[in-house]
Amino acid sequence: MDSFEKIASLAKRRGFIYPGSEIYGGLAGTWDYGPLGTELKRNLKNEFWRSMVQFRDDVVGIDAAIVMNPKVWEASGHLESFSDPLVECKKCHHRFRADQLEKSVCPDCSGELTAPKQFNLMVETYLGVVEGEKLKTYLRGEITQGVHVNFKNVLSSTRVKLPFGIAQIGKAFRNEITPGGFTFRSREFEQMELQFYVHPVRNKTWNMSAYQSPIDRISNGINPKEIDSMDWFEYWKEERLKWYYSLGMKKENLHFKEHAKDELAHYARAAFDIEYRVDGAWKEMEGIHHRGDWDVKRHQEFSKEDMTYFDEETKERYLPYIIETSGGVDRATLFFLIDAYEEEKLEGGDERTVLKLHPKLAPRKAAVFPLLANKPDLVKLAKTIHDDLKKEFVVTWDDRGNIGKRYRAQDEAGTPFCITVDFNSLEKNDVTVRDRDSMKQDRVSIKELKSYLVEKLK
Repeated sequence: MDSFEKIASLAKRRGFIYPGSEIYGGLAGTWDYGPLGTELKRNLKNEFWRSMVQFRDDVVGIDAAIVMNPKVWEASGHLESFSDPLVECKKCHHRFRADQLEKSVCPDCSGELTAPKQFNLMVETYLGVVEGEKLKTYLRGEITQGVHVNFKNVLSSTRVKLPFGIAQIGKAFRNEITPGGFTFRSREFEQMELQFYVHPVRNKTWNMSAYQSPIDRISNGINPKEIDSMDWFEYWKEERLKWYYSLGMKKENLHFKEHAKDELAHYARAAFDIEYRVDGAWKEMEGIHHRGDWDVKRHQEFSKEDMTYFDEETKERYLPYIIETSGGVDRATLFFLIDAYEEEKLEGGDERTVLKLHPKLAPRKAAVFPLLANKPDLVKLAKTIHDDLKKEFVVTWDDRGNIGKRYRAQDEAGTPFCITVDFNSLEKNDVTVRDRDSMKQDRVSIKELKSYLVEKLK
């Protein structure tokens, strides 16, 4: 069983992710997040927002509409260039992406394939109440353009100055030809992005060996207008990689892949992917792109609105360059699950499956249970502890089965700590706290339990 299959099985069993519309046979490329998956995904998005917006003075956030004026997608090039090569089997009529086939025959029946045709990935929808007069538009294929069409709104309503960024988290939709790999390639998904606007400095002789962090250079008195846009590109590459490391992702499972010139998207001047290794194969997780001034220039051309930035100090007007970081929330969630998944052999021949999620990402920080569910005094004290802890932490209650089964269930759920109320607790006002990763147990006084968890969860 490969990693995708193992995680799909655990995800459904423990309430992380379910197939979409399953009771009706499902709908390919759609997924529903269960109780644990919802918390995990929310924690991931919160950490992105904290690092990108809350902790920075040069980034603000927005939440743009999913449905926009269709001219947005004409200007952005999506109606013309947002497509994949589609082939169809002449025998079984199954359809595939040509660039994902290892051989030039149908993988299902070995039949002959048609010549590739470009298939637009935008999902159409219609707005209006009168048949025949409805406006044809699209569910957004990416969240990027919602930022760029609001570039001037953000400038006029805030005090931001270049260089600055606009962050966003939101849903996007693509009519994928072959969704698959569990949640890796879906038709409905969520993105977490940053569009960072910088002065249009691009030195043709720029050399990586001379790179120095733009933040350090600015703090040392260098004028931001003198910083090459490729310095910002390198800066955000490293920042995003460090973010994944900071949340516990194994370094050996991450690397950069550079896009060759013939692989670059129509808007990109340079591009790297952060890829994650799954079963020996590298999979795209996040892209860092130098978009030049493509987006603001195109929206200026199609909308006839002035998209230039006015520099109050130099009285100069110019179209900024854009450095983009674009990550998939669902892909990151999937890869964090795979990265944390371990099957361990224990002393005595026992085995356990455990999700060693970083405490910041873990859906529940602790589980509380009485040693015996049929002892009212133990249940009462455990309930009191649980109700007190949930005011500050996401915790869960568990009184099903014996203590060993409860530990195993919480291990699979990625819960960092299990708190057990036993008979000693009634006499000494303390509890047993079991660590998920080491399985070691500490006795902790009830009055110090909150501070203990705060320290451990750091």
